[in-house]
Amino acid sequence: MKFVIVTGLSGSGKSEAMKALEDIGFYCVDNLPPALIVNFAELFFQANSKMDKVALGIDIRGREFFETLNFALEQLSDANYKYDMLYLDCDDSVLIKRYKMTRRNHPLAANSQISDGILEERKIMEPLKKYSKMIIDTTNMKPKDLKAEIATMYDDGDGFESPNITISVLSFGFKYGIPEDADIVIDVRFLPNPYYNVDLRPKTGDSLDVQEYVMNSDISHIFLEKLFDMMDFLLPQYVNEGKQHLVIAIGCTGGRHRSVTITNKLFDHIDNLGYRAVKKHRDSKLD
Repeated sequence: MKFVIVTGLSGSGKSEAMKALEDIGFYCVDNLPPALIVNFAELFFQANSKMDKVALGIDIRGREFFETLNFALEQLSDANYKYDMLYLDCDDSVLIKRYKMTRRNHPLAANSQISDGILEERKIMEPLKKYSKMIIDTTNMKPKDLKAEIATMYDDGDGFESPNITISVLSFGFKYGIPEDADIVIDVRFLPNPYYNVDLRPKTGDSLDVQEYVMNSDISHIFLEKLFDMMDFLLPQYVNEGKQHLVIAIGCTGGRHRSVTITNKLFDHIDNLGYRAVKKHRDSKLD
């Protein structure tokens, strides 16, 4: 039985996440009052239930019930109903743009600015974010990217007892800031920089000639070997600890060449180890 509670900031993509889960066979119910969560779970955890994948959407629209959510989650744990909390986050500036594009008001900003509503919502949702084991930052994601990541997490048929976790390998540029959801940050700014080659500058680490430039150094090969060795040691420890989603962020100056190259190679290594892996290049098109 897979039981997923989807929540997060308004405008961060919860509706898209619910659609993605529905596409892979989840029975989805959106905006269920928290007080009804336990009764709802009882229906699907019965031995004769034909539903084996269920997702609930909870957000600030149900704020009159929100204060009961913590109590409902405690009841789920007491009843030994295993569930996964998926939290969607997003930068304020992107949330504001999304609201302006859709010409919709923020649910907490009926008589104030959108930014004020977002700030108030962050304060309300922060405890829930800390409670969540799975956090997806949708700031630089298109709907298809979010759908692909959710499919990687949940469309595997192995249930919550799988020893695997979902590992997101993310390239980024330090000039644009370190990803907020990063668990491990690796700085690769010491590697050979293709930016200073005029022929390679417009390309990214997805290009073979850029990868060859970055890796044309003994230091690069030694580093990659040690990085793989560290991951070979760390990943089983995170599995044993029960972590379900790990974000490894690889950063260079602009997030275009070196970080993309190493991210691609680390993703391939982790994927070959048999883990569920997701790859994303946050800033490769920005520099």
